[in-house]
Amino acid sequence: MGEIEIQVGDITKLAVDAIVNAANQRMLGGGGVDGAIHRAAGRQLVEACKQVDEVRPGVRCPTGQARITPGFNLPAKFVIHTVGPVWSGGGRGEAERLAGCYQNALQLAAEHELTTIAFPAISTGVYRYPKDQAAEIAVLTTRKWLKYHSLPQRVIFCCFSEADADFYHNQST
Repeated sequence: MGEIEIQVGDITKLAVDAIVNAANQRMLGGGGVDGAIHRAAGRQLVEACKQVDEVRPGVRCPTGQARITPGFNLPAKFVIHTVGPVWSGGGRGEAERLAGCYQNALQLAAEHELTTIAFPAISTGVYRYPKDQAAEIAVLTTRKWLKYHSLPQRVIFCCFSEADADFYHNQST
């Protein structure tokens, strides 16, 4: 079974096979971790994202799905873009769509034979998903994946702060 690691730091600095971008549906950059990843990767990332087919006007990656691009100027070889749900109180399928973000990102990593992947706290910024609930979904979904799949071998939850990391540590014990 693969290992889960929790770190506090800057996801754009991690030398892993893939980092996950908490993207928006357009995949052309934004605020928070999305903007940081786009800035660190360089202009080529936007150009690569523009090459991803739209599934409907303005939507390259629907909520809960994932897409992969090269990492360009990042230490990570790839960026896996996923769009988390906007929190609306929990009664609109948010938990299932958030779990889908992790499952689909892990599936892409396995398909590309990637051994290491790092996730930010998807949907917990401007999308307002409660951090404790998001961490629980992230850890449980990842554990379930690792129980039945050989790749990736190492999953890192890269947190913005120690307080954020505590939510993941609470799920890992």
